[in-house]
Amino acid sequence: MSPQEMVEKALALSTADDTIVIVDETSSANLRFAGNTLTTNGVTRSSQLTVISIAGRSVGVVSRAAVRPDQLADVVAAADRAAEDAQPSEDARPLVDGAVSADWDAPAEPTAIGVFGSFAPALGEAFAAAEAGGRKLYGFAEHIVTTTFVGTSAGARLRHTQPTGRLELNAKSPDMKRSAWTGVATRDFTDVDVTALDASLARRLEWAKNRIDLPAGRYETLLPPSAVADLMIYTYWTAGARDALDGRTVFSKPGGGTRVGEVLSPVPLRLYSDPAHPGIETTPFVVAHASSRQSSVFDNGMRLSSTDWIAEGTLARLLQTRHSAELTAMPVTPAIDNLILEGPDGGRSLEEMIASTERGLLLTCLWYIREVDPQTLLLTGLTRDGVYLVENGEVVGEVNNFRFNESPVDLLGRIAEVGASEQTLPREWNDYFTRTVMPALRVPDFNMSTVSQAS
Repeated sequence: MSPQEMVEKALALSTADDTIVIVDETSSANLRFAGNTLTTNGVTRSSQLTVISIAGRSVGVVSRAAVRPDQLADVVAAADRAAEDAQPSEDARPLVDGAVSADWDAPAEPTAIGVFGSFAPALGEAFAAAEAGGRKLYGFAEHIVTTTFVGTSAGARLRHTQPTGRLELNAKSPDMKRSAWTGVATRDFTDVDVTALDASLARRLEWAKNRIDLPAGRYETLLPPSAVADLMIYTYWTAGARDALDGRTVFSKPGGGTRVGEVLSPVPLRLYSDPAHPGIETTPFVVAHASSRQSSVFDNGMRLSSTDWIAEGTLARLLQTRHSAELTAMPVTPAIDNLILEGPDGGRSLEEMIASTERGLLLTCLWYIREVDPQTLLLTGLTRDGVYLVENGEVVGEVNNFRFNESPVDLLGRIAEVGASEQTLPREWNDYFTRTVMPALRVPDFNMSTVSQAS
């Protein structure tokens, strides 16, 4: 049974007042390597069926993997029973008017190991160069393609194919005491320059030959795009309008309401999402497998468009369902699966920012990020795989790792410089969110709260 046939059959079987059926067809291909040697490769395929039954204002949701045609009726019946037994949902709204994708009838096209056709030979050449240069490369490359089919009793028949690729590359010295990381996001691996990535890792391992110990404190710090992505993604995830309205987050206004309209940064920053942004295109309609404080199953199929979250440094929007938008009297702005941060006038490259630094720290990436205080969005975490000291425009050596304590919202108000935006891969959150375009940031007083023993 094709995904489209499964959708139609499930809709026909349901006895609920309204029904939403989502089928996710996913395939993945991967290469893993260690010590300049390919260790494993493989391809997987999976299918997930979600049936959302609506009885009056009550919702029942049942999801199952690898559902056979003879099991479909049981899944639909279970969702119908769950809806009958459920309490009324506060986010209940009429289903979105039906729209039909022009390619609805096209089959899902899985990825295959051939996606690495040009990348794999280049990776082999990087292995040889690393071996000759006395370093070891570790990491993995992964390509995932998910085709999502959404059908509703209101007539919607929507589909979207989402390719997601990522490469994580780690270089180590022979004694394993020096380490450097880089990563890239890609749609198809044709744009990945492994030679350039390996060269950047080799340069950082050279920097690390000179070790400098520094105490905890506040330092002028250059945050590369990857680190900025991790901080902005967490900010985005916590920007739900309902939580802000209820006084739970940094976006809550003291005394009630939200901080929408408040200036967060004196720099005219723009933080936005756009499903059509070149290179990080993503699903152009809402896909909600279940309702939460930031999403609603009743909004499935709603069209998405470019949305400013911060405009000219001012908080412009929060994540809104139709339900929360009625509570806040603001526009409906659902979550979108990409994120872009831009400063004014394009900005300088990270290399140019380093060259103009009198004394400061250059980070590689952040990891083990955890929330300390939701009211201020205070985060803590660790630096990893290279913290470098810059003096008089030159990197003079590697320093020890630190634990940091910073609120990214507070940090927005203290930015000294915004670099040029570029597509990047977050280190901490790339299992969940890969489509980002971010600049490097200069912060005059980034809080390195303690020295970390991590190495």
